[in-house]
Amino acid sequence: MPICASSIPDSHMAPLVLALALMGAAQGQAREAQPANEGTAAMERLQKAKASANPAVHAGPDTIPDPSPALKRRAFEAMRKRRVDPRMEAQARAAQIEAANALAAEQQAMSARLHQALGLAPLDATAMPNPATSNASAKAWVPLLFASSSMPIETLRTYARQLERVGGVIAFRGVPGGLTKIGPMAELTARMLRVDPGCEGPACTMRNVQVVIDPILFRQHGIGRVPALAMVPGDPTQPYCEREDETAPRAAHLVLGDAALSGLLDEYARLGGKEEVRDASARLAGR
Repeated sequence: MPICASSIPDSHMAPLVLALALMGAAQGQAREAQPANEGTAAMERLQKAKASANPAVHAGPDTIPDPSPALKRRAFEAMRKRRVDPRMEAQARAAQIEAANALAAEQQAMSARLHQALGLAPLDATAMPNPATSNASAKAWVPLLFASSSMPIETLRTYARQLERVGGVIAFRGVPGGLTKIGPMAELTARMLRVDPGCEGPACTMRNVQVVIDPILFRQHGIGRVPALAMVPGDPTQPYCEREDETAPRAAHLVLGDAALSGLLDEYARLGGKEEVRDASARLAGR
């Protein structure tokens, strides 16, 4: 069978195919541009709505509302009608009185300890450490360390810790700045006797070491350098206004030098005071 040829020549088909291809490409570009145009339009509408919004509509209150007289009256009436529990009131008053009494007692105790530490009041016998032996002659010799406020605080704290074990006493010649300025001396004494150097306040634990301010003791023993150790027969903490200058007990020897208390006691014994330091050396060594 004969095959019929196309009735449209090839020269006429080429322009038609090109036109159809161009129409398809144009439709694709239109479909791609449509979402971008819609996004831009939505952003423009959002910006217009934001610009036209009134900020005062969403703002909160900037002042406290003033209650009406009726509301105030109701509030005060409710407060007057509040029932008071007598037991709670009694407990509150008792707690307040107890706290005031405890504060007054603590202040009085601290004042007494400060006066004792500065030698302005007699020493409380219960505050001294118990001796390790009941030998009456051994109790009579008291280690007396002459010190100065110019010494390093760590050195003073070390001597205080060692003297606590032997029932010793620390003596100062005077108060820095004079007797009218007792504050610096009280602060120095507190720093020296605190068991915990980082503790602050009246509740801190203090060492049982007596501190006296006695220029007469310095003059009696001819102290020109500190630290110095003497073994005093008697009570060196007795206020100097209550004892006679000439009849006050004096040490037989004097040891000078910045050494540990054990070394000072050994040197005192070497000078001839072996009997005087026997008890103190035993307690310091824990025997």
